[in-house]
Amino acid sequence: MTSFSDSMTRQGLTRPREGRILGGVCAGLARRFGLDPWLTRLLFVLILLAVPGSQILVYPLLWVLMPAERSGFATPSTI
Repeated sequence: MTSFSDSMTRQGLTRPREGRILGGVCAGLARRFGLDPWLTRLLFVLILLAVPGSQILVYPLLWVLMPAERSGFATPSTI
């Protein structure tokens, strides 16, 4: 699981610490693709209306799979 998490981090798919609403999935996707987070959330809701149910499964899955953004501060274990 660590290698998958590292792979997502290298691709820029992380949930940011700032700007989260629920889990940070839409904010992370917006940052990765260079979009505004509110536009990403709006697209998510519009897709939910067009294809009901699929996002209810996808969002929690991405929430679990996308790693949270690491803080920029050094922790005792990284010194």
